[in-house]
Amino acid sequence: MHLPHFLTFCRLAVPTLGISLALSCSSTPALAKRGGVETAGDVAKFALPAAGLVINLVREDADGALQLGVSWLGAYGSGLLLKEIVREERPDHSGMDSFPSDSTATAFAAASSIQVRYGWNYGLPAYAVAAFVGYSRVAADRHHWHDVAAGAVLGWGIGQLVTNRYQRLPQIQAYANTKGAAFLASWYW
Repeated sequence: MHLPHFLTFCRLAVPTLGISLALSCSSTPALAKRGGVETAGDVAKFALPAAGLVINLVREDADGALQLGVSWLGAYGSGLLLKEIVREERPDHSGMDSFPSDSTATAFAAASSIQVRYGWNYGLPAYAVAAFVGYSRVAADRHHWHDVAAGAVLGWGIGQLVTNRYQRLPQIQAYANTKGAAFLASWYW
């Protein structure tokens, strides 16, 4: 892993996580009263796609932002649909919408989209955050392990299907004056 890519991801993701945590805890008293792992997981499930969007903005990658959004929405919608079909009781007995974990599905969709689009240097930390989201759902007694595993597979699969690898297009510049002309071509791989 190239350290500069990992540091770039961390430099973009850590402030996003911090801002999200501060806003969540200050704006919603219910979140502030819950356990730290559950609150951190709830923040991370939104901060991960937000960090992905920051990466898209920094790279001026509108297609990547669209693909990340479609991945996230696809995982969320699929998760909600499966919850209505399966109707499994949550471990804390708070409802019949345990399977699959849509929090985990959306986190893994974002991580998968980041990994496919920008490679493992960005994807590995994103998957670590997504795995923490899944862990937090089980630790908070909101989901069973199989709910989290199903959500992870669902989100990962949708991210893989929807996202294309990022490629910078070649840049071609032409110069001309009365003494002649020149072309300059550059590309990245």
